Amino acid sequence: MAETGQQSASSPEDEAPDAGTAYIIPKKEISMVPDMGKWKRSQVRFLPVETPRQKLELLLLKVLVLVQAYADYMGFILTLNEGVKGKKLTCEYEVSETVEKLLGLLGTLDRWINETPPVDQPSRFGNKAYRTWFSKLEQEAEALVAAVLPAEKAAAAPEISVYLKEAVGNPTRIDYGTGHEAAFAAFLCCLCKVGALRISDQLAIVFKVFNRYLQVMRKLQQTYRMEPAGSQGVWGLDDFQFLPFIWGSSQFIDHPTLEPRHFIDERVVNEQHQDYMFLDCIQFINE
Repeated sequence: MAETGQQSASSPEDEAPDAGTAYIIPKKEISMVPDMGKWKRSQVRFLPVETPRQKLELLLLKVLVLVQAYADYMGFILTLNEGVKGKKLTCEYEVSETVEKLLGLLGTLDRWINETPPVDQPSRFGNKAYRTWFSKLEQEAEALVAAVLPAEKAAAAPEISVYLKEAVGNPTRIDYGTGHEAAFAAFLCCLCKVGALRISDQLAIVFKVFNRYLQVMRKLQQTYRMEPAGSQGVWGLDDFQFLPFIWGSSQFIDHPTLEPRHFIDERVVNEQHQDYMFLDCIQFINE
């Protein structure tokens, strides 16, 4: 978002932007490795301060000005990581109206898969029916996002919907990978920035919304035989996902019995996967 006022690094507790906020259609800015440096260096710029006391107050309040995508995204990931620390997927937490609407949105994407069966084709991977499915999302994305947003934030739908479309794979290559997953996290981060999601939603964001997103993406991968995008299997446990291993490992902090050696124990995985995102991912890999 293009912002005219002060804005703090994103977490689910952010206040909605003020009336001076202008929404713009996102465009790709990271194309080469050097672009990553520009993104990271954009993370923090403090207001000028005149005294050490003012500086200390500023730091204590974490008031950041013109914070850009890197700090917003990382702050969002780390805030949620802290929120799920030591908690099970099956624990009790608040489910807000916005979360229910997001689950409905993901349910629509799921239903479209049922309505768009794979086509017969000679190639084993990359079923072309995925492009038909994706075209439905292209046509309906803004309306789907607008239905999630508060009425006064409807103008943000064209901007935020771009991240939703980027979150489900590439229709040209018919592939899906961690970059698409990152786009979904950015989509959720944007909903926090405009005030649709709040601090009280943090457990539901991971345990309800993101977990449902994983289910829909797995169904896409299996139904349309999607290739892993840019797979570097040597660097990770999963060709397709990364974030559930970050948030999932936070769930294990201070666990009295589960240890890394249990991740390859099929009995433990089958018994515990409903409580732990990390183990649920391992079970899917095993399948």
